[in-house]
Amino acid sequence: MIRISSLSIRSNGKGLTLVELLCALTLMALMAAVAMPVAHVMHRRAKELELKQHLRTMRRAIDSYHQVILMVPGAKQNASATDEDWPEDLDVLVEGLDLGLAKEVKAKFLRRIPVDPLTGEAEWGKRSNKQDEDDDLWDSQNVFDVFSLAEGKALDGTEYKTW
Repeated sequence: MIRISSLSIRSNGKGLTLVELLCALTLMALMAAVAMPVAHVMHRRAKELELKQHLRTMRRAIDSYHQVILMVPGAKQNASATDEDWPEDLDVLVEGLDLGLAKEVKAKFLRRIPVDPLTGEAEWGKRSNKQDEDDDLWDSQNVFDVFSLAEGKALDGTEYKTW
C-alpha cells in the first residue's frame, strides 16, 4: 500500500487574507467613485426642482393679487397697486391687501418670500409688464414676473434666468 502524503494548508477561518482584503477595498473604492458624481447630480436636480416650485408659487401669488384687484371693488382703492393692477413689490404679497370689506381684513398671498435655493437668499429678479423677457434690470414700475438671480446653466442646458 502506497500512501501519498500531500501538504495541506490549515485554515482556521478566522480573518481574511491580504488578497481578499485588497479586493474588497478596491471594489469599495470603485463603487464610491461611481456614486459621488451621481450624488452630486441628484443634489443639483433637487435644488432645481425646489427653484421651479418657488418660482411657480410666487407667480401664482402675483396672478392672485392681480385677480383680486380686478374682482373685488374696494381692493383697488386700498391697494398700493400700480396703474396696471400688479403689485409694486414682492413685499406687498406678504403684507397683504386690504379688501375694504371689514376692519383689518387683509388678503395675504404669501407667508414669506421664498429663498432661492441656488443663491441661498430671498432676492429675486423682477420684471414689469412693460419689459421684455430678456431684460435683467427691473424698471421698478410693478412686478409682473420673477426669475432667479443664480448664474450658470441647469442640467438641461438652459440658463436659470430664463426659467
